Amino acid sequence: MHDAALWRAPLPGVHAVLMRSDRGFGRHWHDSHGFGVMEQGAHRSASGRGPVLASAGQIVTVNPGEVHDGQPLDGQARHWRMVHLAPTQMAALVGCENLEFTRPVLDDPPLRHAIEHLFHVWAALPANGGVAAASAWEEALAQAAGLLLQRHGHRRLADDTGAPLARVCECLLDRLDDPPTLGELAALAGLSRFQLVRQFARAHGLPPFAWLQQHRLRRARGLIASGLPLSEAAQACGYADQSHLHRHFVRSLGFTPGAWQRASGRPLQ
Repeated sequence: MHDAALWRAPLPGVHAVLMRSDRGFGRHWHDSHGFGVMEQGAHRSASGRGPVLASAGQIVTVNPGEVHDGQPLDGQARHWRMVHLAPTQMAALVGCENLEFTRPVLDDPPLRHAIEHLFHVWAALPANGGVAAASAWEEALAQAAGLLLQRHGHRRLADDTGAPLARVCECLLDRLDDPPTLGELAALAGLSRFQLVRQFARAHGLPPFAWLQQHRLRRARGLIASGLPLSEAAQACGYADQSHLHRHFVRSLGFTPGAWQRASGRPLQ
């Protein structure tokens, strides 16, 4: 079974994902801070902070750019709810930049209560918006995010991947819809193809073209949220067609481009 819902937010750069699924997810990353609660079942994954086993009642976190995967325990469906915030929105909420969560799974009853309160307020938001309701939601979000970072967060160290790999990243991003060959990238970095793949994966958690795929998805989400039709977003990001974009969305994110399009309307007022 697989059922995913997306919730819009009164603030841009914030959304929630409610997932009930027995599917596994391959290695991917999000460009947002994510935190939420495992409601039912259990989930096993590998992350940049080590192996993860999250069971019902525990809090799950993910940092921007952190490569992770996910498998249900014993093939049974699990249910979780996650809030995702763009790094700029997180910094604005807590007044500090370059923050990250220290552990991928937490046992913290007061924090769980704050997150559950946030979802309770979120579920009660009127469809037509309203300043008072939006203010109560923002207050609940600030309380949950602030408590999480106060108890389980720290400043992130500067990322220094070295000039050769930086040139490779820049080249891949410049040619998102028409990527260079592995040989071209290796020559740009002054490495053999094997050395490039190994060093790039060590630095970024994924080999070059898997990393590029995640950036394609990131760009597609931005284009779709800006109002570009799905077929045009697929073409702009180097996908063969809309169905190709659809498959990559579901495989990595668990929801469809259409669901993201519907959830990416104007923020609630």
